[in-house]
Amino acid sequence: MTPDQWSTAFTGRIAQRLREARKAAGLTMAEVAQGCAARGLPELTEHSMKNLESGRKTSITVADIAVLADVLSVPPVTLLFPLGSSSTVEVLPGRTVSTWDAVAWFTGESPLDATAPEKSPRGVLDAFRRHGDLVAAATSSYALAQERRRAASITLDRARRATLLERAEGYEEHAFEDAQELRAYRQRMLQRGLTPPALPDGLSFVDQPDIHPEAEESE
Repeated sequence: MTPDQWSTAFTGRIAQRLREARKAAGLTMAEVAQGCAARGLPELTEHSMKNLESGRKTSITVADIAVLADVLSVPPVTLLFPLGSSSTVEVLPGRTVSTWDAVAWFTGESPLDATAPEKSPRGVLDAFRRHGDLVAAATSSYALAQERRRAASITLDRARRATLLERAEGYEEHAFEDAQELRAYRQRMLQRGLTPPALPDGLSFVDQPDIHPEAEESE
């Protein structure tokens, strides 16, 4: 396949994924065009959609893909690669790989056979993925602890209450450790020159300095 043929085939694959996503969302081409216009991209008209899905339109911009993905409520990368419907894909002219490897390459997760250098593009992506994992772990631990304490507060069974409170203490210990790890990791990100993402409201205290009892008394 020549580069020109590959480019046309690549757009055709995107068009197929768009058609599948549109039908799954229960939207007409006109409704998709209206959604694009509402998001500031009026040039993606119903006529454009028909040309794209029929193969008459052989190119598409990154902006088009981003807006269409939002209208269809799908991740943009799923429009680019047929993950789940094809085992391989010609990711570049003359280069066929597994579809998952293509997705991983596009999102910066490949190659994974070695640790990425900290300042490399993949190293930065890995840092933010790790941060997301730590936020999820801390959020989950605190939520579980709060749920057990809530359940304990509304039961009149002494044995069950004691069990729930014991479990809550265990989750609170996990949450404390998770929050400490998250704080240390955010500090390491800053030392690397990276700006950590904003924390959810429930974890905003992680960035706040510790106040010791003696300091409070002196105030």
